[in-house]
Amino acid sequence: MFDRLEDLLIRYEELMSELSEPDVANNPERFRKLMKEQSDLTPIVEAYKEYKQCKQNIEDSLAMLDEETDEEMKELAKEELNDSKARVEELEQKLKILLLPKDPNDDKNVIVEIRAGAGGDEAALFAAEIYRMYVHYAESRRWKVETMECEEIGIGGMKSVTFMITGQGAYSVMKYESGVHRVQRVPETESGGRIHTSTITVAVMPEAEEVDVQIDEKDIRIDVMRASGNGGQCVNTTDSAVRLTHYPTGIVIYSQTEKSQLQNKEKAFALLRAKLYDIECQKAHDAEAEARRSQIGTGDRSEKIRTYNFPQGRVTDHRINLTLYKLDKIMNGDIQEILDALIAADQAAKLAKMNE
Repeated sequence: MFDRLEDLLIRYEELMSELSEPDVANNPERFRKLMKEQSDLTPIVEAYKEYKQCKQNIEDSLAMLDEETDEEMKELAKEELNDSKARVEELEQKLKILLLPKDPNDDKNVIVEIRAGAGGDEAALFAAEIYRMYVHYAESRRWKVETMECEEIGIGGMKSVTFMITGQGAYSVMKYESGVHRVQRVPETESGGRIHTSTITVAVMPEAEEVDVQIDEKDIRIDVMRASGNGGQCVNTTDSAVRLTHYPTGIVIYSQTEKSQLQNKEKAFALLRAKLYDIECQKAHDAEAEARRSQIGTGDRSEKIRTYNFPQGRVTDHRINLTLYKLDKIMNGDIQEILDALIAADQAAKLAKMNE
């Protein structure tokens, strides 16, 4: 591990030297690439430098204890020694985590697809609430949210909604949300006051660039039509809606959220790319079954990951047996505590696998 850290330290110093060269700024592509590498290495290098400093502090404190006769100075040296030893342990753990193999998609934006499952109108209402939960969470992170597809029902619910979250590292956090979310509560439409259980599915896909996925024009049929549903200007008056059919997979995408056909077409292709890229990622996950089992619920879409129990005001994440009694705050977008716990559990599982 420490040989690798020394190599990374050397590489970091080379990068800083390259970035200071005057001609680098004239090549935007190279400059971006170097800045990205420098940004990735900075937390590792900073932690390693602090680690080395703490190791030096331990040596200095031990030498001081050997040589010093003044009791007060000895006490200070002991204190410094204990602090440095504790910090070294913390930094060793931190460095192990920082050196874990990184998911290549972690820095990407995400496309999130929420679909109502079992439970009829109640599931559609819950889908709309979970959508709002993610929108509030994204806003708290200053991420941008853009709706791509939406099928609403008259009572404020959503049969399905697809949206993009644009923000640094969005996938690294949001990927843990994929799976089945279950709600337990008394529906407003229920006169008998019985608790119902409904489900929705959430799929989180990394945004795919054109370089990630090649789409053959022969494999696509593009239909344009008038947009339907509630709308303002342009809806129902121009052929702005776009439907894409991808023959090899049977995926059909309908986009009508924008007023212009060109924008709807761009959104439809972005969603198709993400779905095709996601299929490839799922295949890779299946091929690495062991690695997938060591990860915390970033694989199987049919896995029941979380229950939102309204009568008890609690949310339980079944993957890590975490229960929080702050349902109102969570439904309002305060999900960071859950996500942090999932990330920590995922890192712990990966570290354990490396130590086997």
